[in-house]
Amino acid sequence: MEYQEFEKMFLMELKKNHLEKVNNIEIFYQYMKLLLEWNDKINLTAITEEKEFIQKHFIDSLTIQHFIKENMKVIDVGTGAGFPGVPLKLVYPELEITLIDSIGKKVNVLKDVIYHLNLRKIEAIHTRAEDYAKEHRGIYDIAVSRAVANMNTLVEYLIPFVKVGGIILCMKGPSIEEELESSKKAIDILGGRIETIENFFIDEEIERNIVVIKKIKETPIQYPRGQGKPLKEPIK
Repeated sequence: MEYQEFEKMFLMELKKNHLEKVNNIEIFYQYMKLLLEWNDKINLTAITEEKEFIQKHFIDSLTIQHFIKENMKVIDVGTGAGFPGVPLKLVYPELEITLIDSIGKKVNVLKDVIYHLNLRKIEAIHTRAEDYAKEHRGIYDIAVSRAVANMNTLVEYLIPFVKVGGIILCMKGPSIEEELESSKKAIDILGGRIETIENFFIDEEIERNIVVIKKIKETPIQYPRGQGKPLKEPIK
């Protein structure tokens, strides 16, 4: 796909999904090309068709942009190929973003992306959320994760990172009622409170839910637990 066609499609998808205008669409094109080149070497994404890439990666990532303000400090946990953290950074250049993932090869790709796109105030770190939180708890305005784990596990990863008054954004697919119910105790113990759940469709076909949780009190020091316990033994 040539850039002109990509730009036209990107603008159409932004308008269709009632999202704010993006000033520099060309950098999204460069980002996509970099990821697809890397995708031939390591498994980053099963989505390689350009329109689907725009919808399911770029547009999906930007559905949370109304929570973002310049100069915020954001952590993207389990970022994979950089979603939603890198698209948010491309729209808000002064955003301070930390991308973390437990798969080193993906982090190396993100470091290459950061270098080639000449991005500043963004870092990609190879680590597990429960390990990184030990030295970086309570310092972020927003912690976000897209399609990483069930809610009762995910909130233990995310809530410790944000300061009191900050929020976590759990980007989920359809049918989350059971997940929400099973995570209520964990959210309370970890110091959070569900503020709202935004339900919508991307391009009228792809259902999404954004669970917004505000941190209203400090997370007990024993959380997040190490040794994979948030996944193996979720709070119930």
